Amino acid sequence: MAEEELVATVVVCEAEADRRTASTLADRVLRESVDWIDATTIDHVRRYRGLDGHDSYIKWANMPEIADKHRIFAHGFIRGEQRQPEAAMAERALLLVKKVLPSHAGAVLLVRDADKDGRRRQGFEQARGAHPWPFQVIIGVADTKRECWVLAGYEPRDDAERALLDAERRELGRDPRHAAEKLTASKDGARRDAKRVLKALTGGDRDREDTCLEEAPLALLKERGASTGLADYLLELEERLVPLFDRC
Repeated sequence: MAEEELVATVVVCEAEADRRTASTLADRVLRESVDWIDATTIDHVRRYRGLDGHDSYIKWANMPEIADKHRIFAHGFIRGEQRQPEAAMAERALLLVKKVLPSHAGAVLLVRDADKDGRRRQGFEQARGAHPWPFQVIIGVADTKRECWVLAGYEPRDDAERALLDAERRELGRDPRHAAEKLTASKDGARRDAKRVLKALTGGDRDREDTCLEEAPLALLKERGASTGLADYLLELEERLVPLFDRC
């Protein structure tokens, strides 16, 4: 496909690790849902980006300042309903993409950790319904953290990794892959901190994290991620991102 036919997907997230997780999962869904997309063609038909052509995502922490510079604001109720937490911020992000990239964005991924606040997803859904957007809006809210999604795809590769998983089972009293939503500790390094558990299993190796999402069957990710927002995100990708490529 020609460069201008690339489907550009703007990613709004908290950090590079979140962008990697969100885009890895999106690629998985595209490769398995669109028969003409595979590992050799995918880089030629899609692109993940921020507002600037050189950026791979928009950082939530920077978004309000950027929106202020473009004089983009969001006030009042949405369709007669009081705004849920972060609905205004999500709407500003979408308005920003609409203004800066009016014809270049095929989709926008709104990716965020729930951090124990289940209303964040409701706020994102309000923002999605606030206007008729010229792009698809795809929501990915991880309960409680992005690391819970990665844990859903963890499968030990050897005896050493099996020992690590057994140790975490004993420490937590359950298999963290099946109940990651229960890893709700806020303090870094706490026993039930999802970040600590994932680091213990992967050694903090980012490539090892990626393989958890690249190799695990999507059906398994949906099953284990039913309570962490992962299954919802995969469904959103299937329903909202895949059709953009079906029409290519």
